[in-house]
Amino acid sequence: MKQTMYIIRIQGTKKIPDYIQIRDEAFTLIAYFRPNNPKRALTRCNLLDKIDEILAIVPKLPYGEMRKLEI
Repeated sequence: MKQTMYIIRIQGTKKIPDYIQIRDEAFTLIAYFRPNNPKRALTRCNLLDKIDEILAIVPKLPYGEMRKLEI
């Protein structure tokens, strides 16, 4: 059964790196991580088995644009 979630890429600054947010259907934040270190955050929200699918989307994702993610 697929879950509907939303993913958004947030542009960082010189001191603050880029971040990825994953939100559920109610837009509640369930994961927040840097693209170069996703394992810990995805393990906490039981999405580690979907890491390859999530990380394949990240480089193509424009900053600030929310996309539907069905995993």
